[in-house]
Amino acid sequence: MPEGPEIRRARDELAKVLEQGKVTKLFFAFDTLKPYQSKLKNKRITKVSAKGKAMLIHFSNGYTIYSHNQLYGKWVISQDGQTPDVKRQLRLSIHMPEGAAFLYSASDITVLKEHELANHPYLCKLGLELLSENTTQKMVAQRLMSFRKSRRSLMTLLQDQTVLAGIGNYLCCEILHISGLHPETRSCDLNEHQLQQLAQNSLQLTQQSYETAGITNTLSRANKLAKQGIEFEDYRFNVYRREGLTCYQCGDDIVKDKFSGRMGYCCLGCQSPSL
Repeated sequence: MPEGPEIRRARDELAKVLEQGKVTKLFFAFDTLKPYQSKLKNKRITKVSAKGKAMLIHFSNGYTIYSHNQLYGKWVISQDGQTPDVKRQLRLSIHMPEGAAFLYSASDITVLKEHELANHPYLCKLGLELLSENTTQKMVAQRLMSFRKSRRSLMTLLQDQTVLAGIGNYLCCEILHISGLHPETRSCDLNEHQLQQLAQNSLQLTQQSYETAGITNTLSRANKLAKQGIEFEDYRFNVYRREGLTCYQCGDDIVKDKFSGRMGYCCLGCQSPSL
């Protein structure tokens, strides 16, 4: 599933094509949404925004298209407006004078009035946005502090969108690794230093992933591996999808297992349950 950085980067690409332009053609695959095709055609798109893992496309007549990519959703941009050759089910297309945007495979799409957004069941429960330009480490630490007495594991807590918006499985595994915390460590087990470190790493790594198109490895190491001809997917992570390989930090083998019911990756040398 795309996580906060991927959705935010998709937002950036959509904004280049959609913002401030008038819709020349719009298509919804779902019958319940087809009445909105005529309501949104010829209307100006005022803004494209991302909230957690959701995309919001705002129109000048007060309507907003909400979409959530879920596991398989994917936005594709076409500069010439032609339908891409993609072997997926088209759910939504928006055509503009400057190009077109196509949403494939996603099933969570709805159209709302602007005043209805605050009560949307996903949006109204979102926690602190890690990719908001206004979010600081202090705010992240305060948010985590409010769960200080929780007995939930960090593996589940960090991926709860009502706590911190945008962290999914790969970010969670990477954040916990560089924080030296086992995935099943409970929030109530953290001391003040660990909590502050977790807050710093959650914010820094999420922002780094956004800025680098998905790299959570140390940037100097990633650059060195890239120059050696290593493929992007093989150098972008510290532990994620690297089961059986050697940990860059301590040399132990990285393991893949279920932690608190969620599949994840960690290095038991750096993230011992006893630490």
